[in-house]
Amino acid sequence: MKRNLIVILFSTLVLTACGQKINLGKVLNSVMTNAPLTENEIGMGLKEALTVGVNLGADKASAVDGYFNNPRIKIPFPPEVQKVESTLRSIGLGSEVDKFVLALNRGAEQAAIQAKPIFISAIKQLTLTDVMNILKGDKDAATQFLKRTTSTQLIAAFEPYMVKSLENTQATKYYTDIANVYNKVPFTQKINPDLKGYATQKAIDGLFLLVADEEAKIRENPLARTSDLLKRVFGSI
Repeated sequence: MKRNLIVILFSTLVLTACGQKINLGKVLNSVMTNAPLTENEIGMGLKEALTVGVNLGADKASAVDGYFNNPRIKIPFPPEVQKVESTLRSIGLGSEVDKFVLALNRGAEQAAIQAKPIFISAIKQLTLTDVMNILKGDKDAATQFLKRTTSTQLIAAFEPYMVKSLENTQATKYYTDIANVYNKVPFTQKINPDLKGYATQKAIDGLFLLVADEEAKIRENPLARTSDLLKRVFGSI
């Protein structure tokens, strides 16, 4: 590297002496960007990629219909009480079920934007060893690693926002009403109207899926690498 730099600088001086205009800054940048990546650059690049992915993913999820109109992350009626939905529809209360599902997804959309700082804080905790282990992994390796190692903390931090959002959209009220109506139907097993755990987990799962999409774009599409650091790190893989 040092020898190459000396050769480039000498050539630059010769060309300048011959009257040719040379942009020394560009020359040096060209030399330096071809230098091997340092571990610090790799770590910073991967964290930047995840941060970009989190920001874009959370923005998409938090938009109106971000969950509701995206079949990949739309939150359905809780599967463990799916019989409730079919029973209520059979007795003419399908509109109440639909109202609840819409409110449930609206709650997730409102809460999603609050996930940004929670995710980013987790990203900052990635160690250099973590980074080196996942850099050359699958297209969603970083997201999956983050999911495995931070889901518990993320859910604990995210749940209060989710609970508040479900109350704002009246999803909690609708679900409680639905549960109370269902529990009065003869010969049915009573259900628990507690919704926060299910909604929180599904909202987090949806966010991780969107973040994984953005990570894959950065890994595979040079146009998605929005900084010189991302270009150097992922362009070298």
